[in-house]
Formats: sequence, C-alpha cells, structure tokens
Amino acid sequence: MSSIPTLSPVPPPPTPVLRWLGRVPYEPTWRAMQELNRTRTADTRDEIWFLEHDPVFTLGLNGRNEHVLAAGDIPVINTDRGGQVTYHGPGQLVVYPLLDLKRYEFTVRELVLWLENATIAAAARWGIEAAGRRDAPGVYVAGAKLASLGLRIRQGGSYHGLALNVALDLEPFQRINPCGYVGLQVTQLSTLGGPSDLKTVAKVMAEELFAGLGLANGSDTAVRIDGL
Repeated sequence: MSSIPTLSPVPPPPTPVLRWLGRVPYEPTWRAMQELNRTRTADTRDEIWFLEHDPVFTLGLNGRNEHVLAAGDIPVINTDRGGQVTYHGPGQLVVYPLLDLKRYEFTVRELVLWLENATIAAAARWGIEAAGRRDAPGVYVAGAKLASLGLRIRQGGSYHGLALNVALDLEPFQRINPCGYVGLQVTQLSTLGGPSDLKTVAKVMAEELFAGLGLANGSDTAVRIDGL
C-alpha cells in the first residue's frame, strides 16, 4: 500500500520590519515608498513605517480641487493614493504599510479593515470607543473622524496608509472638506482622553497591527520599532 505523502506546512511570511522615521517631509517619503514597491522582489522584506509629516494637504487620485477651501501657506500635493483631500502635520501619527499582499492573502478591503481594526483596538486601550464605516473608510468617534485612510496597490504591493490624529493643531482641517465631506468634524486622541505622545501611540499601533496579522499578541512587548 502506498503511503500518503506528507505536505510540508507553508511557512508564515517574514515578520515585517517596523521603522520609526520621525518628522519627515511628504514628497521624498512618498517617492521612497514608490521606489521600495517598484523594486520589490519575492525576497523583499515587508516594512511598516511610523512617522509624522511637515504640514501638507494631499489630494488623492480622485481628489477634486474644490474640496481645498483655503490652503493658505500649507502646500497642496497631488499624490497617487486613493481618496480625496486630507491634511498631514506634526502631532499626527502616519502609518505606511509596505506589504506584499499575497503573503497575507489580503484583498484591498481586508487591508483596509486590518488598519481600521488596529486603530479601533488601540483607541480602546485608552477607553475610547471608535468604529469604522463601510461607506467612508477611516475610524470615527461619535461621528468625528479620528483617522483617515488612503492606499495605493501596485504590482501586488501596498503603500500610503493611515493617518491617526494624536495631538495636533486641527485648524488646517477647517481649510478643506476632509476626505471630500462638507462639514465633517475631526477629532484626536489627546482631546478624547488618550495620549499625546506619538511614540507611545506608535508602539501600541505596532502591537495591534501585528496582532491583526497573527504575528504577536496585542499586548506582546516583544514588538520592536527600529529607531524608536
């Protein structure tokens, strides 16, 4: 009698490298994401970048100029992510997942849910009840937007990502229709009783992102961010 062959288990994808970049300008960071994605091979390690940007408004591929009401002294950059207009500035934690989606069997919708769910779980650690919306990607608290999402998928790799308001000047959001919604209110963790330190939030987000990938428990202190 012939024996039934034993299948070797498929190894999990390598753990992504987590990087803290600090405060960096938008355009060079965007170009660096594009370059990593363009030169990606089957052996390229996935990375997740944590950072904050200098003040900038960004318009996605479907962005309409009329949603920029009064940019003033803040530059406006047309970029290649999805979505409409948003604001980045100091005090906002930006998370850029540079992933090979095939490794995690992620659809685009599942990638969005992974980012949203990690943010919701992180907010819950500080007693903040947040939720996503199927009709408008992002994370909300009592109808006000806490985190925005805008992604680009090219050649099976993701870049751009999530912007989580931590402790920043929210006035620039009044100069735009955030994410293309007239009158959309915006909030932040520090206003809701959460932390104001970006590094603290980055560590918690890293733990929850890893938990969502099945790589670590949400409270696992073994999660490390290079440069932090």
